[in-house]
Amino acid sequence: MKSAVETLSPTRVKVTVDLPFAELQPSLDAAYKRIASQVNIPGFRKGKIPNRVIDQRFGRAMVLEEAVNDAIPSGLAKALVENEIVQLSRPDVDVTSLDEETGLVFTAEFDIRPEFDLPKYSDLKVVVDNAEVTADQVEEQLTGLRGRFGSLKDVDRAAKDGDLLLVDLRGDHNGQEVEEVAANAFSYELGSDDMVPGFDNAVRGAKKDESRTFVFTPTAGQWLDKAISVEVTVRQVRERELPTADDEFAQLASEFDTIGELREDIRTRLGRVRLIEQAYQARDLTHDALMEAIKVEVPEGAIKDDIDEHFSDNHGDEAHRTDYESKVRSGIKSRMIMDKIGEVEDLQVNDAELSQWLMQEAQRYNMAPDQFADQLVQAGQVQGAIAEVRRAKALAHVLERVQVVDKSGNKIDLESVLRGEESDQEFDDEFDASSDTENFEADE
Repeated sequence: MKSAVETLSPTRVKVTVDLPFAELQPSLDAAYKRIASQVNIPGFRKGKIPNRVIDQRFGRAMVLEEAVNDAIPSGLAKALVENEIVQLSRPDVDVTSLDEETGLVFTAEFDIRPEFDLPKYSDLKVVVDNAEVTADQVEEQLTGLRGRFGSLKDVDRAAKDGDLLLVDLRGDHNGQEVEEVAANAFSYELGSDDMVPGFDNAVRGAKKDESRTFVFTPTAGQWLDKAISVEVTVRQVRERELPTADDEFAQLASEFDTIGELREDIRTRLGRVRLIEQAYQARDLTHDALMEAIKVEVPEGAIKDDIDEHFSDNHGDEAHRTDYESKVRSGIKSRMIMDKIGEVEDLQVNDAELSQWLMQEAQRYNMAPDQFADQLVQAGQVQGAIAEVRRAKALAHVLERVQVVDKSGNKIDLESVLRGEESDQEFDDEFDASSDTENFEADE
């Protein structure tokens, strides 16, 4: 196989691929086999039809067309490797010659990742928030801990933030019931702002057996940009009764003898959590610093491909399209940068790293890791998954080398912070759970 590259612009090329007919033979054999398994010809078993019979019945041209459709992707893939090209958009393919003596010649025009320089990582500097813990934050965590030992009581008054409500929900769009917004005896903490937009404002002030109605418009999913009328009926209003924050409570809820010792332990642990938050903030700011420091043209064809696919069902308005285009442009630039860092630094993805990514992603989609992995394989997305892990490693590689200071000018040692991430995250999760309304219900 021979290939040649014509540069049309810094972000677009035209590749010419010349495949001798002998190299088409595997695709030709596959085409005969595929056709033989799909058609019925009297006197022959399905899948056992001779090639000459297929030629007589359907014509050699049809078989060649099948073979060409099979050969072009693999031929183009080889040309990309041969010429060290990173393809970013769908190719416009044109078969210029097909002859059983000379073979196949085709051209493919597409967008590529342009050349650009990476900055010296140590020259980048990011400034993160101070890892300070306020008295209010300590009290907030202590209140959450008290909640785990608290109880609930029914009240006959208007609902206010902090109350636990039992509600029935009904959603409607032009007379059609919206099942996604239907629920009975749903438990919800008013003021947590965890429901659809407008819910808290609508229900705040409602009493037992009172109904309220509001309208919201989803920004994603089946009901995108469709106004849904939601009726909420409050079935029960309950308020929290928390134990007093004293030495007796400290002895009940912890290994400490006094409430002062418990508060100090919470402050210490929160301080470590704040350091973890600094590390994540530094990661995001490092990404932003790379995006700002690297000037590179984002191929318009790649942007168009993504936008055309996303809006293939004609949903959304012009404002949504503009916002989406901005995100696509930024996303493509980010992938170009991280991919190049991965290549320049020769970063590899091992099995353990890929397995960890699979488990995290499977959890996001509420799937078993094996099931998620099978779907990746079936969809041909394994290489895409490896690329995602490599991009994360590329950003981590840069993060280890940039200058990270807090707003007071103190240098942040990210390595020591991240070493203790697991234990501190367990603490953070524990206190997040302490505000879960199910804990109140269990203690009731």
